[in-house]
Amino acid sequence: MSAQRRERSGKREKKAFGQQGPNPLEAVHQPSTGITLSTKVAPMTENQRIAFDAWDDGSNLMLHGIAGTGKTFLGLYFALKSVMEKNSVHKKVFVVRSIVPTREIGFLPGSEKEKMKVYEAPYYDIATKIFNRGDAYEILKQKNCVEFISTSFLRGATFDDCIILVDEVQNMSDQELHTVMTRVGENCRIIFCGDVKQDDLTSERKKEISGLRVFMKVIERMREFDFIEFVIDDIVRSQLVKSYIIERDKQGL
Repeated sequence: MSAQRRERSGKREKKAFGQQGPNPLEAVHQPSTGITLSTKVAPMTENQRIAFDAWDDGSNLMLHGIAGTGKTFLGLYFALKSVMEKNSVHKKVFVVRSIVPTREIGFLPGSEKEKMKVYEAPYYDIATKIFNRGDAYEILKQKNCVEFISTSFLRGATFDDCIILVDEVQNMSDQELHTVMTRVGENCRIIFCGDVKQDDLTSERKKEISGLRVFMKVIERMREFDFIEFVIDDIVRSQLVKSYIIERDKQGL
């Protein structure tokens, strides 16, 4: 967690940890989507609370750290919350990922969109939980409220009036991360999610290297960003995952 975040969060009136107070999304409804964000989402750990506060303060976010801490869930929730608020200047959520498989899986049939759909699976699951309906993500896409895009198609593009969720950033090269940042236009906010320890890009075989470490050094010094580091105590996926990560950490793996 950055010194900047510690200083800024110390100036706030802190909420009771884990308390589910009035939910700004409970009654939020955007007629153009036809669905309502009805699930109450409250921070489950201290660093999740810090992320909520940073987003409410208007910061752009880097959510970095251990697997199972809810980084992508929070990122998509924050993005949808902003887009679906009444009179929001943000009209759409762009989910940006680099298409890097953990293992070669051979030729995938279909169009580019059909090939990329496999990488959208986490967002289908998250939207189902947030909206409490299995077709939520498809509805959001059909209504042009959410769009999934690969870093391969960003050249020449400009993002305006939107929230950009950049996920699995450890699998992006320095040039890809630079391209994403330089696409950001007016009335935009951006959230980066990732973990350097889950890097599927860096290898001699691929002859590429993750640009995340360099990128983090840059944005940590930018006042427009809050950098939030998630640690073992923030693991919320399951106790089994937490025990596994603790044991790996003990063994220095």
